[in-house]
Amino acid sequence: MSDRKRSTALALASALAGSAVLLAAPAAHAAVVDVAYDCKTPIGDKSAVSPIDIKAVKEGDGYKLTMSFQKGVSSSPIELGKGAMNPSAVILVGGAEKVSVPVSGPPNPEAAPANTPIKITDLSGTYTPKKSGKVTFTAGVLTIKAMGTTTTCTPGNSPGPSLELDVTAAGGAAAQSGGDTDGTLPQTGPTDSALALGTLGGTVLLSGAAGVLWLTRRGQRARS
Repeated sequence: MSDRKRSTALALASALAGSAVLLAAPAAHAAVVDVAYDCKTPIGDKSAVSPIDIKAVKEGDGYKLTMSFQKGVSSSPIELGKGAMNPSAVILVGGAEKVSVPVSGPPNPEAAPANTPIKITDLSGTYTPKKSGKVTFTAGVLTIKAMGTTTTCTPGNSPGPSLELDVTAAGGAAAQSGGDTDGTLPQTGPTDSALALGTLGGTVLLSGAAGVLWLTRRGQRARS
């Protein structure tokens, strides 16, 4: 193999290896967290634990947050008919900025039997970052309204974050430099993550190409 071909092969291999490392890096860290709710209900205090999952999907300058409950946290002494219960909650954002994001969901799609843990529908809301950096999302107060009553459930075990994400504020450095913020902001979905990190991988490949050109010219000078 000539010096020129060997230099080209080595530079491309190095560039591809760098891209593989970047594509393997996670865009976000998510975990299902057990939240111990202390609930103030019309019939007295109740306690229950539910695993909470929070997901984020990029939408425009912000993220659509979805909070999912894997177990019911409250019950009713009487049956609740279809559509009788309306849930809402707060997701606490920490890290680069500290804000509260209200989330809400549809009423119960089916009747809830008496004295049975009530299934909470998925709650969603929009978070638009105003500061760039790493942020966390943690379950906050849950509110359940049903048949003219209100139940308030507060996390009593200081739960950890269900999601950690790197975000860029709208109009931030990426936007000011003319970059595509939709392509550079990390996502939680696997396809979006690959696209975001693929941009970084492309930078490595361009650097590799420059290295190929430099090595090739150097080899030509050496032979001359």
